[in-house]
Amino acid sequence: MDQPEVTTTASTPEQVGLSFLTLAHGLREQVDRYMTSTAGLSLSRTKILRILADRGTLHQAELATTLGQAPRSVTQAVEGCERLGLVARTGDPEDRRRKTVSLTETGRATLAAAEQAGTHALRRCFDSLEPQQLATLDALLKHLGTALTGNNAN
Repeated sequence: MDQPEVTTTASTPEQVGLSFLTLAHGLREQVDRYMTSTAGLSLSRTKILRILADRGTLHQAELATTLGQAPRSVTQAVEGCERLGLVARTGDPEDRRRKTVSLTETGRATLAAAEQAGTHALRRCFDSLEPQQLATLDALLKHLGTALTGNNAN
């Protein structure tokens, strides 16, 4: 595979950052479309099911906190998952206003199919890189992740 041409023009951190954001957004959209068309589950709903698979039954408020989303947004997503039979919601015996959410067997099977589809979509993209390029990208992303958490994204 040919190596990408490296330009001698200096790129600013802002230019590279905007290119990265654009690429990341496009990749996320592509993975989401593939997961939805192949497994019938969007990336955002897959995240909900993954959390329930890992942590077990949760109150909707706990799920919202874990996802870093507003409770109302999570309620709407959970209601959609419930309509599809992916999760079950039950009232909390101590507080009828609180709902607990658990993953159903249909949800487990759908989650497995969606994660397999997501893996396939990512492999299609990143398999185009040579092993050394992939290792370099991985190291750069780890470095950026450390810098981001160290700077608190300011």
